[in-house]
Formats: sequence, structure tokens, C-alpha cells
Amino acid sequence: MIHPTAIIDETAQIAPDVQVGAYSIIGADVTIGSGTVIGPHVVISGPTQIGKNNQFFQFGSIGAAPQDKKYAGEPTRLTIGDNNTFRENVTVNRGTIQDRGETTIGDDNWIMAGVHIAHDCIIGNHAIFANASALAGHVTVNDWAILGGYTLVHQFCHIGEHAFCGMGSVINQDVPNFVTVSGNLAGPRGLNIEGLKRRGFDKVQLNLVKKAYRALYRTGYRLEEAIQEIDAINDERKTLDSLLTFLKNSHRGVVR
Repeated sequence: MIHPTAIIDETAQIAPDVQVGAYSIIGADVTIGSGTVIGPHVVISGPTQIGKNNQFFQFGSIGAAPQDKKYAGEPTRLTIGDNNTFRENVTVNRGTIQDRGETTIGDDNWIMAGVHIAHDCIIGNHAIFANASALAGHVTVNDWAILGGYTLVHQFCHIGEHAFCGMGSVINQDVPNFVTVSGNLAGPRGLNIEGLKRRGFDKVQLNLVKKAYRALYRTGYRLEEAIQEIDAINDERKTLDSLLTFLKNSHRGVVR
């Protein structure tokens, strides 16, 4: 299961069924769960913990030191969950002590060729990163978000659940749950209705999301007023709870 040209540090902990391709390098303090497949010419540096059933295609750099001039060799971490796919030339950096000291990627994410995930980013579950999209440091991407090809995200921005960022978007503020954005600089273009349908949102929930979008973008309300309106129309199922939490906790301001 391990190619004879692969180099694996003696401190690495690798499940017996892990596959490691030709010329790949697994460094010190790396843990890799069962069912994971590492292609050829992949470099995984530690401290890094990788869960089960992940796939890393060729030429990836996973767990390298952060691209931060303040970094001075501190033992920061990268943690990756289960069932993620990392296509060719993906780069993922560890965290910094100026933040949480850890970069975190959840489960079932699809990360296409040339994607960069910088230090201290937090990625949820079921997100899609199309080719060459890039996150600066300290970015959070919530569950089911989609970043189109060549999307660029400024440091400390937050991408909400079910948000959709169109191809070539340049994002310098937070993108709320459910919202589709595009452009340079990115602006609101509507709702990710098709994505919400695929996630099981029914007609009642979709109508609530549409009303929330109107409150946020079509009424001329200030953000605080929009939050009050969205809170007032929320239903017993708490369909808009996650959106309200997102808006109340935005630090960089919301794309509007």
C-alpha cells in the first residue's frame, strides 16, 4: 500500500490500509486515518491530523508552515476530518499562534485543483471549492457553501451556510447564508434557491428565505433594522436562526 519511493517519518502514525503513492513525503507528527489514499508527489507536513477515507491527488502540499511573516516555528496544527477530496496542486497551511493555532477542515468537502486554504481557516462540511479559489488567513466557510473558480476571499471574512460565490468573485466582506454573490468586488445577486432545494428546504422555508433576502437587500433597511425584520418573520422551525446568528456576529460587515 506504500510505494517504495515514498518517504515516511518514523513518528508518523498511518493506518494499515492507507495508500501512499510514489515519491510522496509524510513528515513528523502526522496522523492519517484508515481508507485514506495519498497520490504521488504529495507532501504532508506536521503537526497534522487527517481522518478517514480522504483522497489526496498528486502534487498537493498539506500542513506546511503558514505564509505569515510573524510565524516563528511554533507547533501549530492542521486538522482534517473524513471523506474529503483534495485534487491536484492543493495547498493547505497550518495555523498561527496569533489566532487559534489551528487550521480546520471538516467532512465531505470537495476541494478542486489549485485551491489554497491559508492559516487559521475553518472549513465546515459539504463545501465545494472550485479550481483555483483561494482563502486568505482566518477565513471561515460554513457547511454547504460553494466557491466558484478563481474566487478570492479576504482575510477574516465569513462565508455562510448554503452561500454561493460565483466564478471570479473577489470577496472582502461576509457573505450571508443562502445568498449568491459575484463580481469584483462581490455584490449580492440573489439566492441559492437550487442549492436549498437540493438540501431539502420546502416551499414554506424557501418563502421565508426570500422574505429575509428582501429585508436585507430590497428595503433600504440598515443592517440592524433588517435583523429585526428577519427575527420577526422567523418560524417555529427556526429556519432563519443560522442567518440571524451570522448577521449579528459579522465583524467585517456584510456584502450588500
